[in-house]
Amino acid sequence: MAERSYDVILVGGGVMGCAIAYYLLKADPRLRVAILEKDPTYKRSSTVLSDGNIRVQFNLRENILMSLYGLEVLERFAEEMAVGDKRPDVAFRRQGNLFLVDEASREEAEAGLALQQSLGCDVTWLTPEEIPQHHPYYQPGDVVGGTLGRQDGSLDPWAVLMGYRDKAVDLGARFIPAEVASVQAEGRRVTGVRLASGEELAGGVVVNSAGAWAARLARTVGVQLPVQPVRRQVFVVETPVRPEGLLPSLFFPSGLYCIHEREGQFMCGKSFPDDPVGFDFGWERRLFMERLWPELVEWIPAFDRLRIAHGWAGLYAMNTLDGNAILGEWPELQGFYLANGFSGHGFQHCHAVGRYLAELILDQPVSLDLSIFSPRRILENRPVFESRRKLV
Repeated sequence: MAERSYDVILVGGGVMGCAIAYYLLKADPRLRVAILEKDPTYKRSSTVLSDGNIRVQFNLRENILMSLYGLEVLERFAEEMAVGDKRPDVAFRRQGNLFLVDEASREEAEAGLALQQSLGCDVTWLTPEEIPQHHPYYQPGDVVGGTLGRQDGSLDPWAVLMGYRDKAVDLGARFIPAEVASVQAEGRRVTGVRLASGEELAGGVVVNSAGAWAARLARTVGVQLPVQPVRRQVFVVETPVRPEGLLPSLFFPSGLYCIHEREGQFMCGKSFPDDPVGFDFGWERRLFMERLWPELVEWIPAFDRLRIAHGWAGLYAMNTLDGNAILGEWPELQGFYLANGFSGHGFQHCHAVGRYLAELILDQPVSLDLSIFSPRRILENRPVFESRRKLV
């Protein structure tokens, strides 16, 4: 089969790949851009299987600014991503995120709060007595306070993904349902990709936007990334509580979270050190019964009676070096760009990352300097840590 040629080939058509394609074509409509996605149904896409939360409550300046830009984009998303009469509705619920702070993490939480406020974020400190005013079902526990981000909230990941994908295609990107077997290179420069079908696509720029499969793809061209696929389970429960309006999402010091969806329905999850590594999508209700529910009831006694409505399992692309994104061109292979290792932050930061990668690829001045997340830190073993607290 004859080889086809593109200016940029994106391997992975989740929200990250589609956002990069959109920003590339927005900057230069003449570009030949291919988005390769092995599963166009997105059944196992980390984008679709995420909890859809966005927050400004980070401790790194760059992560905060990425979230602030994302909130800006979401305000005009329906208009900017409109294709004909079709306008994506991301159903953004700005219900707020409430992080409970214990004594061990107080100093770091207060430093993060000061940084967030200095950057214009609407985040405030709550005393232990004030917390129940915002979440009446919360039973005061061993906390010294909490931080409430009123800009934070939840939205529909599918709508965001389809918004970027449809708009990128409308601008000229070619969406190709295909699995990439390997990245191709000659010397120290990429030349394209080889598909599982045996067909080859030529391209001077290849972007690894393969999510949890990022390390596997990178190895095909001799690049070792510290990214592991880690299973994360989510549970949706029906409870007897009937609050007026939406409650803020609660994030507990242990990493357990509880997001109010509607009426008596809540979404819960928690990462554990023994979460399975690998491409495992198994979902076990016993995890909730044995490890989440007992802790949840300690904080919210009204949840002593509930029903598991449904749930799912997805994959985190965990950066085992420092838990932060890997963004930019791999120093030892010209034309091989990375948007990997988000460790649970990818969906909310796709807007800023899409713009940043497009600017790097096109050699344009960057709107937001994210060089702190450069792949070079992997080769030099210079981790950039976000927080000691369990924010995800």
